Amino acid sequence: MSSLAKINSQGNIFGVALNYQCLYATLQQGFQEKPYVAEPKNVVLFVKTPNTRSVSGQTIFKRQGDVVQAGPCVAVVIGKTTTRVDVAQAEQSIAGFAVVNELSLPEESYYRPAVKAKCQDGFCVIGDVVAKADVTQPEQLELRVFVNGELKQTGTTANWVRSPAQLISEISQFMTLHEGDVILTGTPLDRVEVQSGDEVRVEVDQLGSVTNRIQAEEVAA
Repeated sequence: MSSLAKINSQGNIFGVALNYQCLYATLQQGFQEKPYVAEPKNVVLFVKTPNTRSVSGQTIFKRQGDVVQAGPCVAVVIGKTTTRVDVAQAEQSIAGFAVVNELSLPEESYYRPAVKAKCQDGFCVIGDVVAKADVTQPEQLELRVFVNGELKQTGTTANWVRSPAQLISEISQFMTLHEGDVILTGTPLDRVEVQSGDEVRVEVDQLGSVTNRIQAEEVAA
């Protein structure tokens, strides 16, 4: 099975926080405050666990009292075993890209993204993978979020702090990446809050879209 087919069934999903300059700039002053008193020097990672995997058309359940936010994202799919590569070599490890809605609860710490915020059921909606050769200028893609057909957010990968190859290179220095693994390249500033009953569509230039309905989770009597 090729990595393009494996994305929705196998492989680890690694998320990257603070990878948009627009978001980073709004938090920069806070990085100087306790408990950290320094800006992050290395890539900040979190994990999307297997239960978060979802596809376009699947209902996403919202727990009572939770604030759920949509997160437009470009995913990078790894095409081969990759360890300790430089940036030039990392380019050869990319099999393709996909649009993702990286749903989350509001993040209290970007240094240590919370499992509860990131890993609820269905919180990683992954679209069809587009082969690397079919994506021109991945660093110039617009991302859009629509709620009930109304445009609510836009962003652009021109605002990436680290490119996909830079992310792969840095991560591979301490962790081997395997065919079918996925790296979520981050979400731009101003996530969109979604409510029960909303239809949410995330689009990315050249990568297509994913659409999901948000539904209130039924509470057992």
